Amino acid sequence: MAATFQVLARTWLPAFALEMTPVMGRNPQALNVDMTLADILNREQIIPEMNSTDRWQAIDELIDNLVATGKIQPEHREAVAAVVKKRETSMSTGIGFGIGIPHASTDLIHDVVGAFGRSKPGVNFDALDNQPVHLVMLFLVPQGQFQKHLHTLAGIAKLLHNKEFRQSLEQAPDGDAMHQIIRSHAGAK
Repeated sequence: MAATFQVLARTWLPAFALEMTPVMGRNPQALNVDMTLADILNREQIIPEMNSTDRWQAIDELIDNLVATGKIQPEHREAVAAVVKKRETSMSTGIGFGIGIPHASTDLIHDVVGAFGRSKPGVNFDALDNQPVHLVMLFLVPQGQFQKHLHTLAGIAKLLHNKEFRQSLEQAPDGDAMHQIIRSHAGAK
């Protein structure tokens, strides 16, 4: 299984790096690039039972959560959705093993923000392994922060690659339990 994940990562991460090349170098200052999933998510940003059946609905549902929790301004909702969907159109962020990580950079936020959703029946995400996605982590990084974007993406992918962590999230009874699992596995600073 680890070998399959490495093949998927070699396919997907280089495409992401190429996509991000135009924004490299825009912000040369040193950035705190070591953000964890627990740093990004609070309990309100976790949807334990998503209603979505496909990746586009899942992205909308998670963006709606970010608006509802005040992480995105309501007037920026459509612009943020457009940039995430444009990125998703270039290549599905369904990386396999039931994981989807839609992401994008935008100048409409000032800090990394994200929302996490679980779908027990699974979402059609056009994943690289053609399997339904059960865990979806959407995150946004301020425009021009390539290193932070890349490190955040890599950290989330690595954590979600852990089979026990995924299974714990999939089997958690509710959002509070999911939040506790994330905090215990992804240690907040």
